[in-house]
Amino acid sequence: MDTTSVWRATAPGPGFAMLQDDVQCDVLAVGGGITGVTLALLLAEQGRRVVLLEAGEIGSGTTGHSTGNLYATTSQGLSEIASRWDDDVAREVVTQRKAAIDFIELQCRANPLAVFTRCPLVLYAREASDDRGVEEERQALARAGCLVRLDDRVPAGLPAARGPVMVLEDQAQLQPQAYVVELARRAAKAGASIHEHSRVLDLDTRNRVATTATGSVKAGEIVLATHSPKGFHLVHAEMTVHREYAVAFEAGAQDPGAGIFWWLGEEGLSIRMLGQGGKRYVIAAGPEHKTGVHNAKASLLAVEHVATQVLQPGPPLYRWSAQNYRSHDGLPYIGRDHTGCLIATGFSTDGLTWGTVAARGIAAELAGQADPFLQRCSPGRFTPAKGARTLAEENVATVRTLVEDWLTHGQQEQLSSLAPGDSAIVDSEGETFAAYRARDGELFAVSAVCTHLGCKVRWNSMETSWDCPCHGSRFRPDGTVIEGPAIAALRRKQAQLG
Repeated sequence: MDTTSVWRATAPGPGFAMLQDDVQCDVLAVGGGITGVTLALLLAEQGRRVVLLEAGEIGSGTTGHSTGNLYATTSQGLSEIASRWDDDVAREVVTQRKAAIDFIELQCRANPLAVFTRCPLVLYAREASDDRGVEEERQALARAGCLVRLDDRVPAGLPAARGPVMVLEDQAQLQPQAYVVELARRAAKAGASIHEHSRVLDLDTRNRVATTATGSVKAGEIVLATHSPKGFHLVHAEMTVHREYAVAFEAGAQDPGAGIFWWLGEEGLSIRMLGQGGKRYVIAAGPEHKTGVHNAKASLLAVEHVATQVLQPGPPLYRWSAQNYRSHDGLPYIGRDHTGCLIATGFSTDGLTWGTVAARGIAAELAGQADPFLQRCSPGRFTPAKGARTLAEENVATVRTLVEDWLTHGQQEQLSSLAPGDSAIVDSEGETFAAYRARDGELFAVSAVCTHLGCKVRWNSMETSWDCPCHGSRFRPDGTVIEGPAIAALRRKQAQLG
């Protein structure tokens, strides 16, 4: 199944060269999403020598597979921040996120392809059990000083609301792929060295050296802007990892107009419109699912089915998914951790806005300007009371996955019986490996053990990948890393057919 996002399909390609030498710089940013690219631009404008390494293409990770929504609240709700922390922290969150949206708007003024639009966020419920969540969010936003009101209906073309409809004014949307590509070009023009297809294969945090297949970078500072930091970091034990699925349809007869529409509930959707290249799209994203322990294809088809039933759009044109990492206490992790690197992670599904907050904050910190909010978001913070349940659930789930996978034997299946498109975890001659036969008949056999912390990977039929349920590392059928904290590929195995 093709999983190209509408953003990457309708934006110009970036086209930066691979790293081809051993270089030195002041700051190395690893990751070419909104965090790394924004940081590269800001640091280059400060006059610093900056190198940015991207494993794929600029925006090819979570940024180019997001929903393109920007808002002052968070996807989990500002009420969640207020309940775990307090109203003062909730107000800080709103202030930081509003400033990030204003910054993005400023950058978009010379970039019409980014399609930046101010619009309201509309939150409502279709079941009585979700009405309380709408009211709690309205109250939290009002206490934080946001312009919020209640309405009695949603725009035409959306499924009807059961109760009051919360409207948060002056939020925004953009075309994230077009935005980040233009930002990268501006960063390069300002002096940053940007390299695509330059995956970091070894990261020496002590000596501040990153090595790729064709070169290396020695830096004064390393910033890991890869959504989840590469290698071994304490924050991995504090984050839950999920995937979210989205579909872009040709717009139907009903058009609710500009807005971020959140419909709460088990089948709830995030809905928005996009007009680009003379075409009109309706985009629907569904609920989150824990990486590696769900049926990816079924999850995506469920979003497509519900959206088709309630929105009555035209045919589906693009299908995609994105991974997110949720912190244990509701705030992201931004700053220096025990490895000496600067990291930016734990954004949940709010990466466009939090990524911009992180880049601006790290750039200020490297310029010697203290940021009290970044101190609150320190990766080394100790707040067990604010996220004890999340921490316990995540660690129990990880241990259970490890134990179950290592006590469960592989499928007793002969590799020769794998049909094109089939996959299996196979035991053979005392070894367990992950096998997949491509549509053209080629057989791939790799170690089933994730190279990050030893969990066993599981097959993702929609995206043709092996996904780790513990910390979200994902691998192609040949074992190469797609995303996540893992650096090393899954070891290729010489499988005997029989």
